[in-house]
Amino acid sequence: MNNKKQISPTILTQENFAQFGDVIEVNEQAKNFTINDGFTQRYHDLAQVDVNEQNGRTLINIFRSTPLPQPVSIKMMERHPLSSQAFIPLGQQPYLVVVAPKGELQIANIEVFLASAKQGVNYHKGTWHHYCLALHQVSDFLVVDRGGAGDNCDVIHLDGTLVIAKQ
Repeated sequence: MNNKKQISPTILTQENFAQFGDVIEVNEQAKNFTINDGFTQRYHDLAQVDVNEQNGRTLINIFRSTPLPQPVSIKMMERHPLSSQAFIPLGQQPYLVVVAPKGELQIANIEVFLASAKQGVNYHKGTWHHYCLALHQVSDFLVVDRGGAGDNCDVIHLDGTLVIAKQ
């Protein structure tokens, strides 16, 4: 008997992702202005980076993610209770974003988004998420998160019965 439940990704937009965090992208709604003698357009203040809890400091990292075999079974979720965490793709590949609202994790509230290579995400403090799910090839992500004292990563292991539809 197959007890797996399939979930299909939704295209990532700022509107449908707002409860989980910020979408980091260049678009018509982004505050922007010209700098550097007119040779650069600055898209300004695209995410609310939150790392100050318990005297935290900002870390800038690169994560290299290997695609999981498809269909992807969701076997874990994590959250960062002391800070936000931002992922910005450095390549040209789409990727999957798996999230659930803050508070006690409810499997029924897990959502999956398909992000383009031109979109980053910044998870709000306490938002449940899966680690980066690269699609098609190994992909690098610039990650902005928190360093410092305190336990800033809660992980819950799941049974894998929730499966993301093939991409």
